[in-house]
Amino acid sequence: MPLASALISVAALVGVAVLVGVLWRVRDGRRRHGTGALDLAELGVRPGRVALVQFTTETCARCPQVRRMLQGLASALAAVDLVEVDLTHRPDLARRHHVLSTPTTFLVDADATLFARFNGVPRRVDVEAALSDLPALQETP
Repeated sequence: MPLASALISVAALVGVAVLVGVLWRVRDGRRRHGTGALDLAELGVRPGRVALVQFTTETCARCPQVRRMLQGLASALAAVDLVEVDLTHRPDLARRHHVLSTPTTFLVDADATLFARFNGVPRRVDVEAALSDLPALQETP
């Protein structure tokens, strides 16, 4: 292969890798609206409660910081529980709920509906905004 063709190939490969990295970074931690009912028992969520469900693994480096942030939010709101699901021991849940990376956080409504989903490290303001949009929390005084 001529040197010019090799350099063009390498430059194109680097360009694609940078583009994929930028797109990944932009989407990381962003709120996505959830749909569908969940089986609360398999996730460990108490029926009739709003819950933040954090999917983690034993080797997740970013999960402890997300756990601390979610614990702070859950402790500030009496109507919200924090549930942690270790996918190392429950890979079936990762497949069922299409969790491809950790941390992943679900906001589950009191009606067992997935209200929002955060893949990656969510920003605190985004989680607070999702909680404030939750109808179950708007009704409480």
